[in-house]
Amino acid sequence: MTDTFVVVGGDAAGMSAASKAKRDDPDLEVVVFEKGEWVSYGACGLPYYVKGEIQSLEALVSVTPEEFREERDIDLRTGHEVVAIDPDERTVTAESESGSVVQSYDHLLLATGAEAVVPPIDGIDREGVYTLGSMSDGKELREYVARARDGESLQQPDRGPACQYLEDCTGPVGIVGGGYIGLEMAEALAANGFEVHLFQRGDRVLTGFSEATSEAVADHLREQDVVVYLESEVVALEGGDAVQGGDAAEDGAVETVITADERVDVEMVLVGTGVRPRTDLAEAAGVELGPTGAVATDDYRETSVSDVYAAGDCAEATHTVTGDPVYVPLALTANRHGRAVGQTVAGQPTEGGDVAGTAAVKAFDVEAARTGILDHDDALEAGFEPVTETVDAKSRAGYYPEGGTVTVTLTADRDSGRVLGASLVSEYGEGAVHRSHAIVGALEAEATVFELENYDLAYAPPFNTTWDPVLVAAKVLAGKLR
Repeated sequence: MTDTFVVVGGDAAGMSAASKAKRDDPDLEVVVFEKGEWVSYGACGLPYYVKGEIQSLEALVSVTPEEFREERDIDLRTGHEVVAIDPDERTVTAESESGSVVQSYDHLLLATGAEAVVPPIDGIDREGVYTLGSMSDGKELREYVARARDGESLQQPDRGPACQYLEDCTGPVGIVGGGYIGLEMAEALAANGFEVHLFQRGDRVLTGFSEATSEAVADHLREQDVVVYLESEVVALEGGDAVQGGDAAEDGAVETVITADERVDVEMVLVGTGVRPRTDLAEAAGVELGPTGAVATDDYRETSVSDVYAAGDCAEATHTVTGDPVYVPLALTANRHGRAVGQTVAGQPTEGGDVAGTAAVKAFDVEAARTGILDHDDALEAGFEPVTETVDAKSRAGYYPEGGTVTVTLTADRDSGRVLGASLVSEYGEGAVHRSHAIVGALEAEATVFELENYDLAYAPPFNTTWDPVLVAAKVLAGKLR
């Protein structure tokens, strides 16, 4: 009899694993349970769908359910939520509108993903408060934008102070969180005429990046008329029914964002305060979690339960620099680790590889990237003595008619000179993101800044200066260490 490979979750990790396993072993029976209707979609593209740059949700789908079933011979069952796993009997139980089904397995992959963190804010459940973690979330937000542009938004409060600078201002909206989603959605909403107020609990946006990068991005947001509130924790979202002396609002929709120091009238709020791994199903089956709170695995993504694997946004990974478990819910990690599990299940054990926490973001007309370890406390905890330098360098030859500035923050270990991490920011199109790849290579090779400063990076006037900004940063930091 042929083995059965069951996958729980039909997005990046799950469908990468299912496809690779079936490709490498056509005789393997592959069954995928997905509780929603969408599979193999690019959630990272949702802000651009809401903005209007991407015209349809279907454009975010890499492979349709029909293609998985008909062309790849995968038994994909959408609308099926797995509610229980029995490792002793090697079965999973899934529920759908038509009832329950019990499916046996020889190998099982948990690819249950992550869910949006909902902070303990009074009034967070009001109408008009959104998150952006799924295709249905994106659909709801796109529909809201369309209604607002047609003059049919929830309350249409008086135009706020920033609206005077915007043509056809649609109304004020609040964004809670200054991370990737918060910045991308600030751009998406501003592009549709909204007056955007962004609230960040900490003292800077993009806390995983360098201070120089965070400051450059925050300054640019303000230049784009986004009102940025730093060190402003949102404590409540009030509606008409909470205004003293006012009549109760029939719909209880959000109308005001409340912090310790501010009361800001809004007609909609987007909460983008991060994600956490979905681990309830794994925990109920006796699968161990790691120190990050995500599912713990070995190098081959196998969990503490034999023949049960975990990959994607529900699972831990190993950090390239420290060798410690980390939780880095990013698309490439999910695809890589899912593909590795598929190859392992098909008979060729494959490691998914470590992660450096490499990430990028675009906010209006700037781009930023980060990789490795930047925080000095994190570096000290890992046994390093961090030293950091920040440099500004030209993105192209000085005599070339175009170009801009790339700001590079580079961190290394004082004793060994080993590169630990970097953060880069530039005008959009001037290469901060692509230049970060050289740093990733240095991290993977455990290279020192003395080696990095001699990397043979490409040069031509339209693309670069003779000394790439990464090389400039490495030279400066190497000189400091010498």
